[in-house]
Amino acid sequence: MPESHIIAWDAGTWTNAPHSATETDALEVTAVEGSDAWRHTAYGFVHDTEHALLAPLVVGEAMEVSFRAPWEGQFDQAGIFVRIDDEHWMKAGVEYADGHLGLGAVVTAGGSDWSVGFVDEWLDSEITVRVSRWADAVIVRARADGGPWRLVRVAPFDGAAAASAGPLLAAPTRAGFTVRFTRWAGSEADVDLH
Repeated sequence: MPESHIIAWDAGTWTNAPHSATETDALEVTAVEGSDAWRHTAYGFVHDTEHALLAPLVVGEAMEVSFRAPWEGQFDQAGIFVRIDDEHWMKAGVEYADGHLGLGAVVTAGGSDWSVGFVDEWLDSEITVRVSRWADAVIVRARADGGPWRLVRVAPFDGAAAASAGPLLAAPTRAGFTVRFTRWAGSEADVDLH
């Protein structure tokens, strides 16, 4: 992976203010109950209430977010959010649903889709999600506790549009979900897909 630089927590702007955010050696953020990001598909609703701390992400750059959380509530989620506007965005990371921790991504262009696979062995891990912005795509990778990177998604993404990205959390079904974000970094985008 290319050499990275740390992004300061105060370099970002929240899409929606969380219940609380406390900066120490990390950033501990508690979600508002009912927060989520989704548009239309299968469920019929639009939720634009996620908590995402965003800074600019241009073509040729990558961004990584590392975090830990107590995965207990249905649809507890954390990772990274990449946003052009209300109808064009992606969230990638982990989500606790139906008793399992899933690694995946939601790509939204008018309507949302969802790809997910179980990573229950990551429940107690520090998880890192990385996105690389190419001219026509966002490449998503993830790993647990510094282990090997896994390719999660290759998603079409408009390279001509201004976009921003950064740490994400949401708690659709409960109060008190707190994520400890341990690192936010940027680098040059990955040049290879494999």
